[in-house]
Amino acid sequence: DLAMFRQASFTAANGISFCLFAGLFGALFLMSQFLQTAQGRTPLQAGAELLVWSATGLFVAPIAGRLADRHGNRPFMLAGLVMQTAGLACLAIIARTHTPFLEMAPLLLIAGAGTAMVFPTVANEVMASVAPHEIGIASGFNSALRELGGVFGIAVLASVFTRPGVYSSPDTFVAGFRSALWVAVAFSAAGIPLALSLKHASPSAV
Repeated sequence: DLAMFRQASFTAANGISFCLFAGLFGALFLMSQFLQTAQGRTPLQAGAELLVWSATGLFVAPIAGRLADRHGNRPFMLAGLVMQTAGLACLAIIARTHTPFLEMAPLLLIAGAGTAMVFPTVANEVMASVAPHEIGIASGFNSALRELGGVFGIAVLASVFTRPGVYSSPDTFVAGFRSALWVAVAFSAAGIPLALSLKHASPSAV
């Protein structure tokens, strides 16, 4: 029912979800290639190093979800988006063929923690913004929009990244990678005003 979009919190939360995953999936898609093509990692090494980014959610998301029940969703969505934006922006600045992983790891950790703060609180906000009989529809729409955002982010970042000979030289790859990362930064930053637009609501009951 399109009337669900009359709820400002429902619309804003879904917009945040789209922006978050457009930036996340697009950056993750290229980051795995950056570690292998530009820095010479094996697929196994690249996957292990990316755990710094992705596994953060195992620890941060449950804590953020519990704290949001007490303090509300808005602060965690806002902080998480700022953290993902800052982490990806700093990574875009320092990424080179010889950048040590120990320099990139804290930035991946910050971005991953930011994502993990937004993920459960967006779900809480979506569920809390609709009537009980609409929760299933709202959840399904939010899940579909996350996937759409991820696909859209990969498509846009890949378009910015692509250039002649991009896989023939590590330096050419890095040039395209850094340009594309700034698009991921923009996607993540686009969610910040949406989070700011949410009212200071009472803690979620979900």
